[in-house]
Amino acid sequence: MSRSLVNLMAELENRLTGTASSDRLASDVGSLIPDATTYVLFLIDGLGAAQVRAHGGDLAEAMGATLDAPFPSTTTVALSSVATGLEPRSHGIIGHHMWWPSVAAVVNILKWMYPGAGPVDVDTTAVLPSPNLWERLRDAGVEPITVQPAAFETSPLTKMLYRGCRVEPVATEKEMAEATTQLAAVPRRLVFTYLPHVDIAAHIAGRASETHRAAVDAAAHTWSSIARRLPSHTAMVGTADHGHIDYRHDQKTYVERSTGSEFFGDPRALYVRGDGEKVAAVVGGRWVPKEELVAWLGAGPDHPNLDARLPDGVILAPTGRLLIPANMDRRLIGYHGGFDDDERRIPLLIA
Repeated sequence: MSRSLVNLMAELENRLTGTASSDRLASDVGSLIPDATTYVLFLIDGLGAAQVRAHGGDLAEAMGATLDAPFPSTTTVALSSVATGLEPRSHGIIGHHMWWPSVAAVVNILKWMYPGAGPVDVDTTAVLPSPNLWERLRDAGVEPITVQPAAFETSPLTKMLYRGCRVEPVATEKEMAEATTQLAAVPRRLVFTYLPHVDIAAHIAGRASETHRAAVDAAAHTWSSIARRLPSHTAMVGTADHGHIDYRHDQKTYVERSTGSEFFGDPRALYVRGDGEKVAAVVGGRWVPKEELVAWLGAGPDHPNLDARLPDGVILAPTGRLLIPANMDRRLIGYHGGFDDDERRIPLLIA
């Protein structure tokens, strides 16, 4: 289809270097992006296309098309696709929680911690394939820079995602807009600006909350502030990593741990090592074996460690429900990770 987040990364890489590791955007979508010598990619974590439409305003006016987030529709998977320009099947990050063979345990990839326990002893700088997108850009004479909250600067996830990329930490949305604008003034750059606030608000308070509304307002203001001040040689596109769906407590099915089974992935798409078909029958979800799941992770080639990281299959939660084992957060309102349009359709914003 060539209408995914991976295709967007390939489009930008090709425009800056003349080549890319994946297929570019379909021509009718790619033609929406202006030619430029420097690009800003502004990613608003957790802002699905449905949320943009519901909010209206500057972001809705800027939305030229919708794209598909990778499956599973979650941050670690999508940002790994941004950092590599590859599908999950090739970059090897296939979930929020993953089975990590070198430690023989489930690991929270966002925090690089054992669920409910301490940090994992893994060199995260070596997790993603080499060369990643940032390294390929540098080799072609293009400077990659990420602008993100200072709190993330030394995190294991930042070390995983931004090997070879200059990191510019900021403390506020105002600083984010100013830094992005200043950095974009130099030709032959890709400036990746990452704003996490909408995702946090949607998880904790839900899409219908004033907290979420205020977070989207702030994102829209930051977008507009950058767009107004971009130099003529620069173009800005915006997108997200996934959207959100709200769930009440009575829509949450708590999955009991069974002997010989390990649960990971996400409450919307629950990975199982063990007899997942039996668990699916108990919780009312759809069991999808590994052989079918692999195709959902995108086109190959396979990451060298993919097979060792894969579950025996995935249970897709029934419509309107979550499947939450003990090692996943039960307190939230907003969730994502599955195939529904609200969580997988993301915007393509054009400044």
